[in-house]
Amino acid sequence: MKGQLSTEYGKIIIDEDVIARYAGSAAVECFGVVGMAYVSMTDGIVKLLMRDSLSQGVNVSLNNNTINIQLHIIVAYGVSISAVAENLISNVKYSIESGTGMKVSKIGVYVEGVRVID
Repeated sequence: MKGQLSTEYGKIIIDEDVIARYAGSAAVECFGVVGMAYVSMTDGIVKLLMRDSLSQGVNVSLNNNTINIQLHIIVAYGVSISAVAENLISNVKYSIESGTGMKVSKIGVYVEGVRVID
């Protein structure tokens, strides 16, 4: 499904993958987030994603031009997970809403792992 905005000049169609990349980029910029995570359903193994595949750790669904986002992240050891999650939600919501003009109705944060940073 694609997001659609109507303006005075015509329609703007935004693919879910574009929104996922936006969300992934905003997420990894947050303090305490080591990176996005990909959970293999067959193995049950969590993988830290590289910068070029950030959208794989993000699930986006569109419903009546509102966006629901699920972020799978790995956090740094020693940080407050609740503080990281609140900051993450705020930053991603602002980034998506200002970048697309669409309303974010829900953001779910799933902490898939903790990593020690040197």
